[in-house]
Amino acid sequence: MNIMEVNGYKAKIEYDPELEQFRGEILGLNGSADFYGINPAALKREFKKSLKIFLEVCEENGITPKKEYSGKFNLRIPPKLHSKIATAAASEEKSINEWVSETLQSSISA
Repeated sequence: MNIMEVNGYKAKIEYDPELEQFRGEILGLNGSADFYGINPAALKREFKKSLKIFLEVCEENGITPKKEYSGKFNLRIPPKLHSKIATAAASEEKSINEWVSETLQSSISA
């Protein structure tokens, strides 16, 4: 995935062949904001404009711009995988939660 960052906000970047432009979607917002550009410089300019407008609208309406996460989510996995994870966690003397959290952190940091 291609990511662009402006002022601590990140956007997923994709190419739209129908429009022959790059499309960005700002991630982690309480709402949605996207932008387009024909090249990286234009895309970054439009990102800044779109973000500015989104933040202004949030301020006017008393909305927190960034989506807040609880730190909890349910995950359904096959029982055999659950067993393997439990074994891996126990072998490292960790809880499943701690082992999975560290594994996910390692995965996104790579």
